[in-house]
Amino acid sequence: MHYLLMYDFTPDYLGRRGAYREAHLRAAWAAQGRGELILGGALTDPADMGVLLFKSDSPRVAEAFAAADPYVVHGLVTRWRVRQWNTVVGEQAAAPVRVDQS
Repeated sequence: MHYLLMYDFTPDYLGRRGAYREAHLRAAWAAQGRGELILGGALTDPADMGVLLFKSDSPRVAEAFAAADPYVVHGLVTRWRVRQWNTVVGEQAAAPVRVDQS
């Protein structure tokens, strides 16, 4: 299954992230190396949210990531939530739905 971890950032996120970015990225790449994190990054214009796509059997993997993430621990994230994403189209879709293309 796929889960989206969504972060709401503080208004001064860009100015404050430098102190924690290396640790945040190290944790993200470690999760990617374990096959848990598929994609992650910040939305831009404005840079007010981050979205990370996880693949796991339950939301616990994404929840554990957020709980330990330096951005969350140090208050750059004002709110986070995990939502199951029912992916149906694409090579990595968790529940592919194909229709006749004729």
